[in-house]
Amino acid sequence: MSKKDLYEEFLRVAGTFNQELGITPVLYGSLGLQRVTGLDFSPQDIDLLVPVVYLEEKWEELLRIMEKLGYKMTDLHEHEFRKEKIKIGIAYMEDLLPFAGVNFNLLAFTEDSGAHYYTLTVSDYINVYSQSWKDGYRRTKNSGKDEKKLKILHSLLNEE
Repeated sequence: MSKKDLYEEFLRVAGTFNQELGITPVLYGSLGLQRVTGLDFSPQDIDLLVPVVYLEEKWEELLRIMEKLGYKMTDLHEHEFRKEKIKIGIAYMEDLLPFAGVNFNLLAFTEDSGAHYYTLTVSDYINVYSQSWKDGYRRTKNSGKDEKKLKILHSLLNEE
């Protein structure tokens, strides 16, 4: 799955969320980082954030939309979905503030191909990956990718 294909699929999902659920998701993870920096971070999946209400009280609505898009839930605890070779992980945007000190109300609004979504800044990603890197499980699981991303992000920030 090429990075272009992943991004196109994200736009399809985001556009559907915009129209069917009335929400604007946050493009997150390596794919979001790639969009913000223009660098290739070899995203393997789509990570997005939605309001917590859609993972709690309105879960059935979100599940219905994901199934309508052709996705099957593969991990309820992680809110993970798959369709063929595409994996989508969904978490909630309200966790950004307590987790990484990122105020989701201040994220940049982006519109592309009729879909709208929010993005983090390079500084926001530094906060997120700094917190993720502290997680021993994640540090072991992803072979130091967070640490590499942090080095790149710090160098980008120093260039600004």
